[in-house]
Amino acid sequence: MTKIKKIDHIGIAVKNLDEAIKIWEGLGLKVDEIEEVPREKIRAAILHVGESRIELLEPTDENSAIAKFIAKRGEGIHHLALGVENIEEHMKDLKEKGYRLIYEEPKEGAGGARITFVHPKSTGGILLELCERKE
Repeated sequence: MTKIKKIDHIGIAVKNLDEAIKIWEGLGLKVDEIEEVPREKIRAAILHVGESRIELLEPTDENSAIAKFIAKRGEGIHHLALGVENIEEHMKDLKEKGYRLIYEEPKEGAGGARITFVHPKSTGGILLELCERKE
């Protein structure tokens, strides 16, 4: 299996990005960028914490995965993302071991990362994102 480099980020589903930013900035963190990811139907605020990030995720469409998550579970932690060196190799290895992937091919995520998700039914209830970034 390819190397897992770090916890890349924690994705947090929020109803209102501006209100969430106020909360996190009040805690002493700084928003480094805000990005819209049309394919995922979200706006994301990126806050760096050491080598990792927190991504505040606001839905831009009521049919987005984030909007559905909030409707079902409320605001809160949506996923944990692990930084990997070679996403294709990692995906192949996980498939061979029987893990269920949500995307069969890597997609483009926030910050230009190549991503896929491992279904929560394969990981004890945690939505896990694999994330490959050009460093």
